[in-house]
Amino acid sequence: MPVDLHALLDPAATALVTQECQNGVIGDDAIFPGLAEHTREMIPAVDALCRAARTARVPVVHCLALRRDDGAGANGNARVFGAAAKASVRLAPGSFAAQVASGIAVAPSDLVLTRYHGLGPMADTGLAAVLRNLGATTVVGVGVSLNVGMVNFAMDAVNAGFRFVIPREAVAGFPPDYAEAVLTHTLGAVATVTTTARVVEVWKAR
Repeated sequence: MPVDLHALLDPAATALVTQECQNGVIGDDAIFPGLAEHTREMIPAVDALCRAARTARVPVVHCLALRRDDGAGANGNARVFGAAAKASVRLAPGSFAAQVASGIAVAPSDLVLTRYHGLGPMADTGLAAVLRNLGATTVVGVGVSLNVGMVNFAMDAVNAGFRFVIPREAVAGFPPDYAEAVLTHTLGAVATVTTTARVVEVWKAR
């Protein structure tokens, strides 16, 4: 049965959440250059969604990953954390690298949540409580990566009782064929995968 996106994306019960859309993750000087190579088209898609969300009065929440220079509070129990710790780019609090990526406008109405640990934005960050306080039952999740972070985000959100929507142009992973397989064979089983244009169209209709 086709999904009724107009009902699913009702502004009164939806929030747009960006995951690690930061200069040091998807910008020119990124921790993982292999990932950043595949995010150039993602940035304008995320910005378009943010603008459409605000127009439709859908809350926008930016979730940022930070790492102190001394590594305090950071995980060290997976290879991906070790790679991030060795990178020359630091997502230090207040730094340019830690900020929302250039090309994605942040409005005064947006909420910004930060974390020092974990693979995704819902691990003891307060995001679930914030979303419930906003009245959201649907999360439109965008950002990186389809290798790890977005998979973790989607599954944590579903486990917490939220419906999850993924506009495919507003997420990225590498290599591209693997990212597409994740969308089709993994995330497609737990989330509604659609297009950026379709989400924008629904919100503009509101």
